Amino acid sequence: MTRLARRADGTPLLGDENGFVPLSAADPSLQSVQDALPLAADGELPDPAAAPADPVPASDISFASPFAEYGKLWGIGLNYAEHASDLDEDRPTEPASFMKPSSAATGPAGPIRLPDSEITDRVTAEAELAVVFGKTCRNVDRADAEDVVAGYVPVIDMTSEDILEKNPRFLTRAKSFDSFIVFGSSIVTTDEVDDLESITVQTVLNGTVEAENEVRNMMAPPMELVSFHSDVMTFEPGDVISTGTPGATVLSPGDTVTAEVDTVGSVTSDVVR
Repeated sequence: MTRLARRADGTPLLGDENGFVPLSAADPSLQSVQDALPLAADGELPDPAAAPADPVPASDISFASPFAEYGKLWGIGLNYAEHASDLDEDRPTEPASFMKPSSAATGPAGPIRLPDSEITDRVTAEAELAVVFGKTCRNVDRADAEDVVAGYVPVIDMTSEDILEKNPRFLTRAKSFDSFIVFGSSIVTTDEVDDLESITVQTVLNGTVEAENEVRNMMAPPMELVSFHSDVMTFEPGDVISTGTPGATVLSPGDTVTAEVDTVGSVTSDVVR
């Protein structure tokens, strides 16, 4: 399974089931993960096994976020009907999308830092599958959407629910605190995911599954989200759409929360204040 990642020291990596090698060892022209994203979208990444470097097992690597810099970060609300029912909200007829600032993003292990309780006292975590763009694109047809996608990454998204409940217009503020989106350690390329619809996404708190569902039960599947939002703006390599959660769980200091995404991987973060 081909993956793109970065060490904690910033070194870009290319990996498979045998481990990771420096990306530049596989192709000296590739100096960053972002350089490799267009090749990933075309299915033309170099073979890590052919690189003149010994693969290092993932267990021996301290990973940073795969993104040295964050591009546009889109999120999708209420994309699973069951989650909308849990919140006593009507399922929207179009994607209920929002954007998050790059300052809200952090890498694997976080930690998730809860704001002062006087600002917000009910923060939830939501496991999600995120789509990573590999090409600059605009007005993409649904049938062609996968051609502009480099891969997928697991994320934990956070929401300040008590702020949001005051007024739905407060959504951006409720989603934008520092550390309110945690990215997994690596991007798995689209050609390694045979059946996207069958992927299960789980929100796990302290080892207990709090919510789960399959991608097939999304109102707007990932490639539809790509097409829909490309009619709004130009996307560039490294931009992300986080496709919605099967359900949220309330966080407290000392918790550990995980996003488990079949095939794509998982990301776990401690919660602190």
